[in-house]
Amino acid sequence: MTVLEKSPLASGNERLILDIVRRHEPIPRATITADTNLTQQSVHRLVETLMARGLLRAGAPLKGTRGQPSPMIELTRKAAYSIGISVNTDAVTLSVADFGCDIVGQETLRGVPGDRKATLAALVRKLNSILTRQEILRESLIGLGFAMSGFFVGEDRHFNAPEPLRDWSLIDLQPELEEAFGLPVWLENNATTGAIGESLRGVGRWCQTFAYLSFNYGFGGGLVLEGKPHLGFHGNAGEFSVIYDPDEALRRLALQYLIRILRKNGIEVGSIEELKQNFDPSWPGVESWLSETMPMLDRLIATLTGVIDPQAIVFGGQLPPALGQMMIERANMPSQRPHRYGVAPHGPRLVLSETRGDASAVGAALLPLKYRYFL
Repeated sequence: MTVLEKSPLASGNERLILDIVRRHEPIPRATITADTNLTQQSVHRLVETLMARGLLRAGAPLKGTRGQPSPMIELTRKAAYSIGISVNTDAVTLSVADFGCDIVGQETLRGVPGDRKATLAALVRKLNSILTRQEILRESLIGLGFAMSGFFVGEDRHFNAPEPLRDWSLIDLQPELEEAFGLPVWLENNATTGAIGESLRGVGRWCQTFAYLSFNYGFGGGLVLEGKPHLGFHGNAGEFSVIYDPDEALRRLALQYLIRILRKNGIEVGSIEELKQNFDPSWPGVESWLSETMPMLDRLIATLTGVIDPQAIVFGGQLPPALGQMMIERANMPSQRPHRYGVAPHGPRLVLSETRGDASAVGAALLPLKYRYFL
């Protein structure tokens, strides 16, 4: 894969215009300039160019305004499509996103994806089915975003994934994925794509700087700073579990440990997804898990508050919303501590994910669109 093949398909200024439209559409053409440092003439020319390329389209003018009404500008949904694959320990999700960053097709393979090659073959069949059903031409696909639990190791960004995903670990996945799907591929861990999905389709609509907590079989996260994902030098920004000592590992915020406690208390939960779908706050074992893990969460919140000063901390991943709300209500915020003169600094808002669906799967599908067309 050459740099040219994975380079943006829009210039810097074109990507700026496209991103403004994405965040505010439909938007009057006359108001786009206010969000740029460009002249009205330059914005008009860029919009016309993007319309000629079929990436933007003009809708009906805004009614009720004086003078010549400005046409409403929006993204052309069918201009391009991207593919996303999100691999978790108990399921694999394949998503297709249109140019408006909406998921138009999605298929999930349930169960532990222990056999990599068999899983990829099944995903290729699922993709063909979605493309046929949605009448999407293969030529309109611009790339594939791939996300998986775990962290990157080595210069070639190999995944070190949880034990159930051993067959996906410590190998060069990119060429294998590109051969299977015939598309350029972007790799990120699923916590980072969760943060990206949240920035494009969730909390990011009102918040530009936030930390995303991804509660899955394991635990990790992602950072979005000033509207852009922060990946770190090695691609592992958001590996929040490293702040815990080895003897604290069993008390960290991974849902595998909650399932273990529930099973000891007679609650049979077969998978992380089953936990999310069927969670009951009154289950025996929930309170004991919270009592062990809340100090770990409080330390992380304090660390994030002091280091990046986020506007929000988002509780996402495969976390049951009711459990997330319980954690938010019990969190001890740094602002609640005694402070000089009795005045505390502002702290982040603790919020549940606002992304409809699985933010990691959504973010994986949006990776090619973000890196090739948007900011």
